[in-house]
Parts: sequence; C-alpha cells; structure tokens
Amino acid sequence: MSSIDGKKVILVTGGAGFIGGNFILGLLEQGGVKIINLDSLTYAGNLDTLSAVSNNPAHVFVRGDIRDQALVSSLLHQYQPDALINFAAESHVDRSIDGPGAFVETNVLGTLSLLEASLEWWKKQAEDSRDAFRFLHISTDEVYGSLGSEGAFSETTAYAPNSPYAASKAASDHLVRAFYHTYGLPVLTSNCSNNYGPYQFPEKLIPLIILNALAGKDLPIYGDGQQIRDWLYVGDHCAALETILNNGLPGETYNIGGNAEKTNLEVVNNLCDLLDELRPSENGRSRNEQICFVADRPGHDRRYAIDASKLKNELGWSAQTGFKDGLRKTVEWYLANDAWITRVQDGSYRGERLGLSQDETPTEEISI
Repeated sequence: MSSIDGKKVILVTGGAGFIGGNFILGLLEQGGVKIINLDSLTYAGNLDTLSAVSNNPAHVFVRGDIRDQALVSSLLHQYQPDALINFAAESHVDRSIDGPGAFVETNVLGTLSLLEASLEWWKKQAEDSRDAFRFLHISTDEVYGSLGSEGAFSETTAYAPNSPYAASKAASDHLVRAFYHTYGLPVLTSNCSNNYGPYQFPEKLIPLIILNALAGKDLPIYGDGQQIRDWLYVGDHCAALETILNNGLPGETYNIGGNAEKTNLEVVNNLCDLLDELRPSENGRSRNEQICFVADRPGHDRRYAIDASKLKNELGWSAQTGFKDGLRKTVEWYLANDAWITRVQDGSYRGERLGLSQDETPTEEISI
C-alpha cells in the first residue's frame, strides 16, 4: 500500500448514506486523508449530504455496487487503500419485512463480495502492508435480538436476529469473522445502537417525527410506544469508528452505545417539546396532540441496550454527547436545512444524480 499525496487512503462503501456521509465529512474536515467513496446510490444514498466536499480532491466518488467484485478489486489495486470501511447496507426494518431479498443481496452477498475482493488483493501485498491494512465492518445491535427489562448486549451475547434486516446483518457479521479465522484477513466489526443526527433519511423515527410534526401530520408510534432503544449521536459513532480503525485489534468486535435508553414514546414527546420551543405551531397547539398509536410491526424487538465497556476500557472511547444535547442539535439541523429536506421529499435529489432532465426526474415522493 502507498499513500496518495502523503495522505492515508481509505476506501469507504456506502459513503453517501447517513452514517457514512457523516463519517466522510468529519474525516475530511480533519485532513490528512483521501477518501475513495463507493456507493450505488439507492434511495437512501444522497450526494446532497456530501455537497460540501463535492470539489474536494481528497474525496473521490465512484458510483457502483459492492456486489460488483471486479469493480471493488480495481479500486483496491488502483488506490492501494490503508483501510476499507463497509457502511453499505439496506437498513430499514420495515422495508426488510416487505422485501427481504434486497437485504440478503446487499448485506450478505455484498459483504461477501467485498471480503473476497479484499482477500485477493491483500494476499498480494508486502508483509508490512498486509499487517497495516484493516477491513472495518459496520453492523448493528439488532443482530442480538431483544432484551428483557435488565441487562445489555455485550460482544459475547449470542446472536438472535428477529427481522430479515437483522438476520442479513448477522449473516454478514459471521462472514467477516470467518474471513479472519480462515484466511487471516485483518477485520474489525462494530455493532452500534440506534443512531440519530444530521442527514438521516426521513424514514427513520427521529427525522420522520420532526418532519411530520412540522407538516401538521400524525406522529405514528408502533404499539404502545414502550419499546426501548439505546440512542447514539452520529458524531459520537463516527469518533468511535476512528478509534476502532486506528487502535482496534484484528478479529475483534466492539459494541458502540450512547448510554441513553429511551422509550419510543419518550423520544417523540421530547421531539414535540423541542419543536414547540424552537418552531411553535401556528395554531398554538402542542405537537404532542398529533401523536397517534398504530399497529405494531411483526417481530418488533422490545428493548435494545449496548454495553460499550470493552470499547471504553480497551480503547478509551465513550460517548460525549448526551441525548438531550444531541436531540436539540438534530432538531436545529433539520430546521435549518430546508433545501436538503425538500429535495429528499420531492425526489429531485435522485433525478439529478442519475443524470436525468427535470422532466424525467422520478416523481416518487418520500412518505412523511
């Protein structure tokens, strides 16, 4: 491997998505790195998120599918990266229930393609380069299934996925582990709790509630709203990934959590209170009055919680953003970025990136 212009080179997959985009923006702001960003630009891939670095020579965007092993191999050979970080994934549970096949294709077969291409290239490197290379796979706490009222997921918790999404991520995690134990490929795996923050696609709970509330629409909550999640601010997640990439031990798994357990109902109520403060409704009524409860989704896990003590004790990382502060920063970002939101809602972010004329822009709207 060799640096480009004296910079560390990282091949990032899924870098136009929510977490990947935040990771790239943060890393390029620090400097000293060149990013090769491979993304197929599915519905959740948004180049608007990366507009601030669109002309940055340290960011090279390549549109392509991680299942295209020949393409991945060519990028590895061309850029000789110091690391590959795999953010690319189908990640929305409801979509996985409606169509699990796409999740297997991307999350399982796509990860396998990355591993095979990386292994083939890695074997050809000099010994010191092989020792320095890292393959960091980004996963989720949902692979562990559901918790009772006590305890938290640790790195030794048995896998028990309950949705097609979680099952596909569990399978990809197992493949990553196997490539370390079978071939010696220097892999790392991280399993994170629920992320939130700027640039999150509005199918997810927090941006969905923000935008529905502003539009005067219902604020739907599954079941009784007492499902508990551990919330992690995306900036803290990105800092954890840097720590793992730089200091983690090959073959190890690290859980990343925000130490912020909240029920879904509590999250929605907090969002309503913030919006009432920052953007009061024209009729003077509280956004809480828009809350409604809908039928629970199949296989809905009751509680997630992450034990991130391994990451803290071994690598020195802990979340720095409290939930209250992180939620306020998130709401303020959505209130200040109407253009980004509008282009997601009307689908124009998709048309431009596909090279379509205005008349040909897809008319599918995001339901919020």
